[in-house]
Parts: sequence; structure tokens; C-alpha cells
Amino acid sequence: MSKIVHVDLDAFYASVEQRDNSCYRDKPLVVGGLPQERGVVVAASYQARKFGIHSAMPSYQALQKYPNLIFVPPRFEVYRSISKQIHAIFKRYTDLVEPVALDEAYLDVTQNKLGLPYATTIAKQIKAEILAETGLTASAGVSQNKFLAKMASGMNKPNGLTAILPEQAPAFVAALPIEKFHGIGQVTASKMHNLGIHTGFDLKRYSEDDLVRYFGKVGRFYYLIARGEDNRIVEPNRKRKSIGAETSFTKDLNDLQAILLELETIAQTVQHRLESYQALGRTITLKVKFADYQQITRSRTVTDAIGEAKAISQVAKELLATISLQGRSVRLSGISLSNLDYPQKPRPIQLCLFESGV
Repeated sequence: MSKIVHVDLDAFYASVEQRDNSCYRDKPLVVGGLPQERGVVVAASYQARKFGIHSAMPSYQALQKYPNLIFVPPRFEVYRSISKQIHAIFKRYTDLVEPVALDEAYLDVTQNKLGLPYATTIAKQIKAEILAETGLTASAGVSQNKFLAKMASGMNKPNGLTAILPEQAPAFVAALPIEKFHGIGQVTASKMHNLGIHTGFDLKRYSEDDLVRYFGKVGRFYYLIARGEDNRIVEPNRKRKSIGAETSFTKDLNDLQAILLELETIAQTVQHRLESYQALGRTITLKVKFADYQQITRSRTVTDAIGEAKAISQVAKELLATISLQGRSVRLSGISLSNLDYPQKPRPIQLCLFESGV
């Protein structure tokens, strides 16, 4: 049986800023653009999250939730450097490390370099070494596959360590609210609610054919995780095929200008994610989901790879113009870039030149 560890740094970008500046410690802080620049929250400290502030939220909304919020521009070169430190720690235990983001990775420690018998021991030591060498805390999940390890790592954040043993998996999944399932977003959860699916127990009652009929090919994945099964292996050399972001609106939108503004916000989130990977993309894909759950995508491939929010949103808006919105409400929109390039040197990005508590 495989032994998988999922490690996730706690509020990584925000925690780095609080570590490096004592004035920011224990205060509500976000990494991102300023409200007056129509910025977006890239990351929020745990103190900010208490006020309902989260990543991908427009900065002006975050400021409304807490007027004394501290805004700090992102320093991706610093985050990448710390990420390399953390991955060096992972490699002390196994070469089977699959990065998910700068602050997150899966480790297969079934056969580990130190010959340790328990994955929980390895996770505990990794957490301690990360704290000692970077001053940052991480949460870890341990289980028999990637899905369960991912779910476990989020159970006791921050600075948590949770193991889901094989004999515990069926009961754990059965009791889990469907909104908590990794891989099931807000819109899909809403559709599941309409089908009477509220927990893993409810999901397990549906056949694989039924789930594929309702949700497409991803229904096969839902069928497996409802049973605590996940056949995906840890892939050390896995490269991202696309980078994107999407937003499910709290209220369906039928105003074109409101939709266009949302696309600008989403494009900023995509830019920040591209910057964290030092990536550019040539193919831009717009996704629009209507109130009746009909989904339409439009794509365009450009000659020169792009990564700036302004260029991304411009293409997305042009793609939106090819979709008939008349008399229809939009519940979700998203932008992704694929056909990725990874230039040797990071692009110069114009960031805020000051830090401010607005």
C-alpha cells in the first residue's frame, strides 16, 4: 500500500511577508494590488481570513471587509527561493516529489531514503525542518493516496498534521460534506445538491454511468473518490499544461459591464499565477457558464506568448464578444492559458512601489 504525504505551507505568501517584517506580524494582511489600482488579493493572512478575505477577491472588497487591512505587493522571486529550500528538504526523504504550486507538493514515501517505516514520522520531521530552516509553518496530510492525503492536510490548519488510515477512509469520506471534496467546486457542489448529493455517502449511491452522464468524464473521478480511491501516482516530472482561474458569482450576472470587470479581476489572478511559475502562454481560453449550467468555451492562440493581465483580459473580452449573452445570465467565468513557455529569465513586472495600509 502506498504512503503519500501532502505538504501545504500555511498562508505561504502572506506568512513570508509577516516573517520578514515584524510590523506585519499577527495583523490582517494581504499580498496583492492596491484597491485604487483595481488590484486583486493574491494571498491573505489567517488574521485577514477571519474577516472573510480570501485569494482572488478584488482588493476593494477586501478593504470593505476590514478598513485597516495591510496591502503588500508580491515578491515572487523571494517565494520561489524559499520554495527551492523547501523542496530540498523533501528530497532528503524521497525523489518522488510532485510540485503542485510553490507552497504545495505530494510526496510518495512508500520507499524513502531514510528507511523510516511510518509516513507520519516523515511528515512530522519535514514540518520541523521547514520551521527550523525557513521560520514558516506547514500543514501535512498522510494517507494511502493523493486525494485522501490532500484532504487530510487541510483538516487542522495552520501547522496541522493529520493521518487518514486505510480503515478510517470509508467513514471519513462518507461523512465529508460535498463542498469539502478536493476537485469539487462551488458550482458543481450546487448541481450535486440539486441531485440530493450532500455528503460522500450520498455521492457513493450514484453509479459511475450516472455520474458521467451528469458531470462528464470527471464523473469517473467522483465515483472513485466517493469510495476513497485515487489511482493517480506521484509524478516528479509533471509539468503544468495550463494555468488559469475562474470565479463563481454569488449572484448571476446579466450586465455586460459587470462581466467585463470580472474578467479583468480574473486576468489579474491569472497573471499572478503565471508569475509564480515564471510562465507565459500562447493559447487563451475563456469559459462561460450560464445560469442553466450550459457551458461555452472559446479559445485563441496568439503569435507571441503573453502573461500581462491587460493583454489577457483584452483577448478574453474579444472572445466574450463572440458569445451571445442576450437574455442570459452568467453564473461563472474563467480564463486559462495553455501552450505554455517558461523563459529563462523572469519578465519585468510593474509592481506597487510602496506598502500601504489604506
